[in-house]
Amino acid sequence: MDIYNNKASWKWLLAIMGFIIVIVTMFYSQYLAKNLADRELDAVKLYIEAVRSTTTNLNENDEKTMELLVLQKLSTLPIIMENEQGILVGYNYRDQESETTDQAFLEDRKKKILSKGYDPLKGFGSSHRIYFENSKLYTRISLFPLAQILLLGTFVLFGYYVFSTSRKAEQNRVWAGMAKETAHQLGTPISAILGWIEHLKELSMGNPDQTEVISELRNDVTRLELIADRFSKIGSKPELQKTNLYIEMNDCKEYMQKRASRKINFNFPSAQENAIYANINTHLFDWVIENLLRNSLDAMQGQGCITVQISKQESVATINITDTGKGIPANKHKTIFKPGYTTKKRGWGLGLSLAKRIIENYHSGKIFVKHSKANEETTFTIQLPLA
Repeated sequence: MDIYNNKASWKWLLAIMGFIIVIVTMFYSQYLAKNLADRELDAVKLYIEAVRSTTTNLNENDEKTMELLVLQKLSTLPIIMENEQGILVGYNYRDQESETTDQAFLEDRKKKILSKGYDPLKGFGSSHRIYFENSKLYTRISLFPLAQILLLGTFVLFGYYVFSTSRKAEQNRVWAGMAKETAHQLGTPISAILGWIEHLKELSMGNPDQTEVISELRNDVTRLELIADRFSKIGSKPELQKTNLYIEMNDCKEYMQKRASRKINFNFPSAQENAIYANINTHLFDWVIENLLRNSLDAMQGQGCITVQISKQESVATINITDTGKGIPANKHKTIFKPGYTTKKRGWGLGLSLAKRIIENYHSGKIFVKHSKANEETTFTIQLPLA
């Protein structure tokens, strides 16, 4: 349906817009960081010139004092000064100290500065070289896009989880309410029809032909009662019973075979096979199987084969239902289980959606398209916990 194609298009559009926003933010942050790095380099050069200008004709002690004063006033950058003897003095590396003479620490920082590609600047006076690295502010600006992506991603995932959970809960309430209301609406005419059937039985006593017709009519009403009962169980926790899957699948086959074309071959395993048991609600489970078989019949258009395989592995029972119909495109394997999706001209697109809810929510199992090949075959798989 167009609703799901449009939904996918909107997802891609939003993803592209989000990607553009992130890219623009990253480039702008890097632009700011580059400007800040250039300014910090200019500040260090200004510091060098300021010290060179103010320390001319000063003795060594006064020169040292003036260097420290200018450094404190003009620069907050981490700086290491190396004199001609290779002794290092560092500034702005520790919040509690204006300088440090820890040679091991400064040697390590010097190596890291050089490894980052920073070139030392020519010193002044007694100093030989000056090593500097950008400030913490520069690092924070550079890392800001990553932090933004992380926060934005967390927010989007959290929002998606909340809205998805809320939407699913609302859908479940709508499904349950609609199903129970349908069962309630069916109940009144079914009761009336049962009364009329009993009245007709009395009128047709001694007439075999009429009695047979009334008997078939009673069978159809029994079927309506079963459908109403199925709808009434949606939204309520159904009672599960240990059931032989071979027997249950053959019961479904017999019901559908009578209503299918004679050109359809039903290849089901015998009910006499070694039993495989699962805890199921037969009314709801049969609904799922009948829905899958009905879809297979529609896909084969009156001619073909439906094959069922039942197996078990460890703690899981597996039912594979394969038809020789027109197939399902690979990109629709998940979409077909969404409410409202249908390829039929007449259909609400609710059958497979309800089947998925019945198997997963009520039977703790799984249902999915195992594989499909156009105009050759399609296999649906149902997995249930073994009893």
